[in-house]
Formats: sequence, C-alpha cells, structure tokens
Amino acid sequence: MVISEAGDTSARLLPLWAAILVAAASGPVLDAGFPDRGIWPLTFVGIALVLITLIGRTVRGALLVGFVAGAAFYFTHIQWASLFLGPLPMSALAILESLFFAAGAAAIALAYRWMPKVWPGALARLGLLPVVVAGLWTAREAWASVWPYGGFAWGRVALSQSDSPIAPLFAWFGISGVSFLMVLVVAATVEAVRFAGAPRLVRAAVPVGLASLLLVLPAWPVVSDGDIRVAAVQGNARAGYFDQREPGELLQSQVDATAPLFGQDVDVVLWPEGSTERSPLTDEYSASVFDFISEQLSAPLIAWAVTEREGKFFNSILLWEAGKGVLDIYDKKHPVPFGEYVPNREFFEPLAPDLIGLIQREYTPGTTDMVFDVDGVTVGVNVCFDIVDDQILTESVEQGAKVIFASSNNADFGMTDQSAQQLAIARIRAIELGRSVVNISTVGLSAVIAPDGTVVRQLPWFKPGTMVEDVALSSVITPAARAGREIEWFVAGLALGALIVAGFAARRRGA
Repeated sequence: MVISEAGDTSARLLPLWAAILVAAASGPVLDAGFPDRGIWPLTFVGIALVLITLIGRTVRGALLVGFVAGAAFYFTHIQWASLFLGPLPMSALAILESLFFAAGAAAIALAYRWMPKVWPGALARLGLLPVVVAGLWTAREAWASVWPYGGFAWGRVALSQSDSPIAPLFAWFGISGVSFLMVLVVAATVEAVRFAGAPRLVRAAVPVGLASLLLVLPAWPVVSDGDIRVAAVQGNARAGYFDQREPGELLQSQVDATAPLFGQDVDVVLWPEGSTERSPLTDEYSASVFDFISEQLSAPLIAWAVTEREGKFFNSILLWEAGKGVLDIYDKKHPVPFGEYVPNREFFEPLAPDLIGLIQREYTPGTTDMVFDVDGVTVGVNVCFDIVDDQILTESVEQGAKVIFASSNNADFGMTDQSAQQLAIARIRAIELGRSVVNISTVGLSAVIAPDGTVVRQLPWFKPGTMVEDVALSSVITPAARAGREIEWFVAGLALGALIVAGFAARRRGA
C-alpha cells in the first residue's frame, strides 16, 4: 500500500520515507532508556525522534509512522514476553500496543497541523502546543494502561527514570504526571528550535526553564513512623509455569532457603508468588509447613497460594500465623489476560487452540482489600504485575498501608530485562507513594527499597537467599498518592479539549 501525503508540506520536517526510518530507529533508542541498559537520557532522545516524524504529517501518514515507532519500541522492550508462551502472543501484544501508539501519533500530528494555524502566536507555539502534545501522549499511555482487559501499563516513558535526577518528581506528580513533564520538555525544545517567530532568547528560555524547574523541585519529605523487621526469602525453585519439577519442590525450596533464619527475631516472614504447589487452606501438609515456619520464627508468614473457594480459583496472598491459620487473604484484583486467564475464551480458542489450551486455570478477579494487619502494622500487599497498576498501589496507601510488600514470580522470564524493569517500577512506586517497598521474587530480582527509591539490599539472580532488614514505615501522603490520577485526567482532558477546539476552528477557517 502506498500512502501519499498532501498535508502541511511547509511544516513537515521529514519526507515519509525518512520519517519511517527515524520512527524505526526511535524504538531501540527509547528502549535503551529503560533497564537493563538504563541510559535514561535516551528516553528523551527517543521521544524527540518520534515527535519530529509527526510534524506536518497527514492522519494516514501519522498512523503509519506511529505504528512503526510503536512496533520498533514494543518488539524490543517486551521480548521477554516470548519466553512464556512463545513469539506469537508477544507479537500480538506488541502489535496491539503499536496500534495505540499509532492512534496517539495521529492525534499529535493533528495538533501540529491545526494549532499553529488557529493560534500562531509565540505564547501558543512555545507554551500551549507543547502542553497539548504532552497531554495527548499521556492520554494515549493512560488509555493503553487500562483497556482492553485491564490494559498493559508497561513501557510508559516515565518508567525509565528510576535512576535519573528527576526521579523525585514521582512523589509530586505520579507516573503519568512525570510522563507528561518529560514529553512537555521535549516538545517545547522541538518548538523552540523550529519556531522562528519569537526572539532567540525567548525560544531558548522556554525549554531551559522547564528543564530547570524539574531539576530543582525538592524531594517530598518522608517522616518515618518506626520500622518493621522483615525476613524476605527467595527460594530459587523451578517455578516457571511449564517447568518440570518434583512434587512439593516449590514449597521445599522455600523452607530450605528460610531455614538459616530460624531463631532470629523478626516481625514478619515474606515469601514470593510461586512458592507453594498446594493451598494450605485445603492441604494439611502445606498448612503444617506454614505453621512450622511461623513457629520457628515466632512471626506471621505472608505467603502465596492458588486458592479455590466456591468453585473459583484465585491468585492469593495469605497472612498466616501458627495456631491460628489464615488471618487474611488478598486475591489478585487484575489477573493477567492470556497469562492467568483467557478473556472471551470461546472467541480466541478457535483462532489458536494449541496456545489457548495451555492456559487451563482461570483466575477470578479478587474483591478483597490490599492490606494486612501485621501485629498492628498495616502493610500493603500486591502480586507481580499489580506493581504497575496505579490504582491498586494508590488504594493500598489510601487503606492505610505503611509499607508495601510486592510479591512476584519472574521464573518464566529468565535473566531478561523483565525483572530489571519490574524492580525499577518498584523503586518508582517507593518514591511515588513515600513507602518502603520489599520486592520479593522466586528467582529475583529481589530487593528492599527505601522510600526515596534507594536499593537498601538486593539478592543475586537465580540463587536462594534471604534479606532481613528493619524496614522504615511511613504514614505520609504524597501529592502523587493524593492526586496522581486527577493529574492524569486533567492533562489528558486539557489536551483533548484543546485539540477538539482547534479542529473546529481550523475547519471553519478552511485550514
């Protein structure tokens, strides 16, 4: 198919063929800003490459260029997903996210076409237009993060900034707010370079001023409310979905890794997702092991199990105490589609029966809250990809969590970027929410993270190990925890509203 463009050729920076090449290059550049490479300035470069391909584009041209940019990024960024069910599901996810990227690119291209004609002044070009471009980018990220089937929030540009100087901004603006500010600085810089209608000093002052503002905003102060002594255990079992293992191997690996801690003084023991084969709610041996661990350490055990209640399966975190059994349960609210359940199975199974047939167990979305009371301390709990869900993490703080326990099973992804990316997200959550985070995995990367995002202690990949730390508690409510979602809605709504107004005005003027 040949796409011809009759758009604003005077404003266009690149012909279509060059824009496609630059878009293809932008993906690996964007990805390099994220862990494992973690060269965070490259994320800004990648954003700039995407934006310059969209200036002067028609909608069809922007859809094509945006799809290429999205595919180049996601096929690079989530290669790890192919290790679970193979390249086909990973490709389907990457293509879906690329379609979202293309839709966002088309909206941004319209902003570049309409807004300078409707509002041609220096203030609009250097101020309003970058705000709209950044808001549209943020709106696209937000949309893809929640839809369909709960969305896929991985790959938002802000998630590359756990080690950058702007990391303290997460406590102020949240993940979507930081994405908005990042794109705003880049878009303002692009406009400052290409807009000759304002004095050179003014054009230079806008992006420099914005960047300086981001760097000088102080970290949100976090006041400690005491601490809780946590024993987190990485069992390093063969915990992958398709791994071949002996009966009871998962549970025994966790027991063996925990045994060196017996007799120590701790407040709570934390095991990861994927640490048991059978639920202690229905299996006497598993219940006796849970009792044994709790007795040996004189502390409650927070562990994982697949639970079945009323004919439904749940991905559950259990609070267990010897002599009392289960005290509380968190059932994962958003099971991963095509990983933990198959939405609309009757539709998808005929399309790929062998692949869909691999996923036999259907987890039911949970309805329980995300906090446990551990001897008077409220702790927030979540499972694996929950860590990337803005609403779940914010709600746990709203429900009183003073520390976050993030439990995951990364065995299916080997020694890929997935674990490094997930650890970076956990560090960002610590900053955003002003909470210590204990990120515990079956195989790594497990770490204790301070409220400022600093890694206090980390275990090696694919080795059994333990972390015993006095983890700081906090009751502070950061601006991001209080209003992060509102910031997302505001900047997205502002951008979409401005684009619609500009579209009507441009149409009336025949632009």
